[in-house]
Amino acid sequence: MNASDRATLVEFDSRHLDELIPMWRASFEAEVGIIDPHPLSEQRLYFLNEVLPGNDVRVALLPNELVGFIAASAESVAQLYVRVGFQRRGIGAQLLEWAKGRSNGSLWLYTFARNLGARAFYERNGFVAIAHGFEPMWQLEDIKYEWVVGEPNAA
Repeated sequence: MNASDRATLVEFDSRHLDELIPMWRASFEAEVGIIDPHPLSEQRLYFLNEVLPGNDVRVALLPNELVGFIAASAESVAQLYVRVGFQRRGIGAQLLEWAKGRSNGSLWLYTFARNLGARAFYERNGFVAIAHGFEPMWQLEDIKYEWVVGEPNAA
């Protein structure tokens, strides 16, 4: 990662919401390859009512914009997205390192099987596929990944 790409990670604050929601939507649609039919207002409520209460959320900031976010607990990563055009610059890895550092020594997460970029990213960062399933809301196959500190492939 170039020093210029090193994001500042800060705790989520409501002032980030109006930029976070459309960034999250655009990244999801680009990486998963589907259009989210839910209105942004519904996604905003989902974030506030479902994601935020059970997770610590950090946003990644470069000088003039929000470039990513992670929502994680000590056991799992619920969401990790990087702004379109800023992937593969180390920002996602920086967010993931933050989650690993505050974990209980292991983390699990789900990603869609068709999201080859995310799968390669998690595998490069020490996560191993442990289960295959199906996500009913999106009607897509998903994969559960796990990272355990000290495992041979754990970065």
